[in-house]
Amino acid sequence: MDPVLGALAAQIQVPRPVAEVPVLPALRPLLPAGGLRPGTAVRVQGSTALALALTAAATTAGTWCAVIGCGDLGLGAAMELGVDLERVHLVDRPGSHWEAAAAAYTEAAGVVLLRPPAGVGGQSAARLLALARRNGCALVVDGTWPGAQVQLDVVGRSWNGIAAGRGRLRGRRLRVAVGGRGAAARGGEAALWLPDEDGRVRLDEPARRQHARLAAVR
Repeated sequence: MDPVLGALAAQIQVPRPVAEVPVLPALRPLLPAGGLRPGTAVRVQGSTALALALTAAATTAGTWCAVIGCGDLGLGAAMELGVDLERVHLVDRPGSHWEAAAAAYTEAAGVVLLRPPAGVGGQSAARLLALARRNGCALVVDGTWPGAQVQLDVVGRSWNGIAAGRGRLRGRRLRVAVGGRGAAARGGEAALWLPDEDGRVRLDEPARRQHARLAAVR
């Protein structure tokens, strides 16, 4: 392990969550366990905001989150999604050391939000997942990730507040397809506001009913 990264990680070391890392209520139906399970990876495609929102409840509950490789992360947007920035450690541009940085923080943080380079290999993914299992850390990946237990793909989006090319953006609605392995392999789809006109992350009501039916079939 890189000694500098190891020293930084040691500064934020805290007790581990026992069973699962909490997520915002609106995001629970997207995850088979209803939260982020330590030792597993959730891969998000198409929305850094969704990946970031998955960490919000954890940080407000006192869990440290390391954010690695998201150099364009907007801290203001993160706060609006409910992320407690005092519980976030940023490694903006790890470059070729991204894997070492992620490995170091699996020992210290309860959640690692990682944007890996394009074309990350299966061996790197397997190594980090093994460390996450050993250290009780949940991985949220913004991008491709071989072997992710849960896969969230944004398959549609629309904005509220603009008409005829005019107006102010007030809400963003996403359609999210759920897939992956195990319980997530059965799939499903949900719609959520990220955020709605009041700045909240919430499920769209029709999508919530549809998702509930899917859960009942399982």
